[in-house]
Amino acid sequence: MKLGPTPKGGARTAQFSGYAGSTNTKVQTLADISLKDLPRLCSGTGEFDRVLGGGFVPGSVVLIGGHPGAGKSTVLLQTLCKLAEQMTCLYVTGEESLQQVAMRAKRLGLPTNKLQMLSETSVELIGQAAEMLQPKVMVVDSIQVVHLAEIQSAPGSVSQVREAAAYLTRFAKQTGTVVILVGHVTKDGSLAGPKVLEHMIDCSILLEGSHDSRFRTLRGSKNRFGAVNELGVFAMTEQGMKEVSNPSAIFLQRSEDIASGSVVMVMWEGTRPLLVEIQALVDDSNMGNPRRVAVGLDQNRLAMLLAVLHRHGGVLVGDQDVFVNVVGGVRISETSADLALLLAIVSSFRDRPLPRELMVFGEVGLSGEIRPVPSGQERLREAAKHGFKRAIVPAGNAPKSMDGIEFVAVKSLSEALAAIE
Repeated sequence: MKLGPTPKGGARTAQFSGYAGSTNTKVQTLADISLKDLPRLCSGTGEFDRVLGGGFVPGSVVLIGGHPGAGKSTVLLQTLCKLAEQMTCLYVTGEESLQQVAMRAKRLGLPTNKLQMLSETSVELIGQAAEMLQPKVMVVDSIQVVHLAEIQSAPGSVSQVREAAAYLTRFAKQTGTVVILVGHVTKDGSLAGPKVLEHMIDCSILLEGSHDSRFRTLRGSKNRFGAVNELGVFAMTEQGMKEVSNPSAIFLQRSEDIASGSVVMVMWEGTRPLLVEIQALVDDSNMGNPRRVAVGLDQNRLAMLLAVLHRHGGVLVGDQDVFVNVVGGVRISETSADLALLLAIVSSFRDRPLPRELMVFGEVGLSGEIRPVPSGQERLREAAKHGFKRAIVPAGNAPKSMDGIEFVAVKSLSEALAAIE
C-alpha cells in the first residue's frame, strides 16, 4: 500500500493492490457513498432473475449446485445462449466435451452462433482466455474439476477448490465479469467443498428436484444483492427448462374426490406467497414404537406438535403411525405450517375430510397458543386469488375485512379444532 500526498482538504488517498485489483482509494464517510442502483444483466428468465435479486451484477460470483441430472448445465446453457445474442459470453466446460454441449444445444433448439466455448480444466489457461476475450458473463462447469498448477493436490480437493475459486473470484472483481461456478452436492444435498467457498462468493443457489418429477426448484441460500430464500420454479421439458410463472397452480393439482388428511396452506418464499398442499396419514401401529415420518417438513417439529396436540387439543395419537408429506416435493422450513399440519393429522385420525375451499396457516406454541406469522394479509390475498372461500388464521393476522374470503381468527389450538367440527 502506498500513501498519496495529503491534499488541502485533509483527505488522504492510498493505492492498494490486492483482492480487488490496484485502485486509488480514499477513506470516506458512509453518507458520501453513492446509493445508485447497481446495474444488472437480465438472464432472460424471470424465475432465474427473481432468485438472483433482479439479474446478474457485474463483478459478482454466483455458485449454483444440484444433484447430477437436476438441470444445472441445461439452465446455464440456455441462459448464456440468450445472453450471447447481446454481449460476449464464455462457457468453460471441464466435465463434458464441446461436442456433447453442442449436441445438447442443438436438441434444445438454442441459438449457437454467438456463444464462445472453451474446454479446459487449467485455471491459469481459463484466465488467459478470458483476459483475451473479455466476456461479460463466464460459466465454469464445474469448480470441482478445474485445478491450479501450483497446488500439488488432486482436482476436487479442499485446497484446489478453495484456491481455484479464489483465483476466479479475484478475476471477477478486477474485470467486472460475472462468473458462474457450477458445484457438486453431497449425499445430504448440501454443496460439496470447503465452507470457505460460500464466504468468497456473492450468491449461492441450489437447483433441487427428484428424477421422477419434471419440476425443479431454484432456491437462493445467500445473496449479497437481493433477498435470500427466494424460490424459482422450472419445468423440465423436451425444449429444456421452462419457467413456471404461477407455481401455486402446479402444487394445487388436487384430486377431485375430497379425502381426509389433506389441507392447503400458504408458505412464504422470499418475496412471494406460495400455496401448497399438506397431507397426513394416521394409521394403527403394529410396532412398539409408532413411526413418525415427515417428508418436506422437520421431523423433530412433528414430534413436538404431536405432544402439543395431545396436551392442549385432547387428541392422542401415541399408538398410531403418523406420516406427513408436502405435495410436489417442496420443503417447508418456516413455522407457518404448524396449524395446517395438526389439522391435517386430526382430519386423518378422525377420517373427516376438511372442506376443499379451506386454507390454513399459523404457528403453534408449546402452550397451545396460535401465534401470528409474517405477511398474513398477503397470504390471504393469494388464497382468495386462487378461489379459496374460507381460512383459519391466527388472531394476530386477521384483517378487519377482506373481500372474497371468510376467515376464522383463532387464539388457541382448541379454537382451531372447534372450527373444523
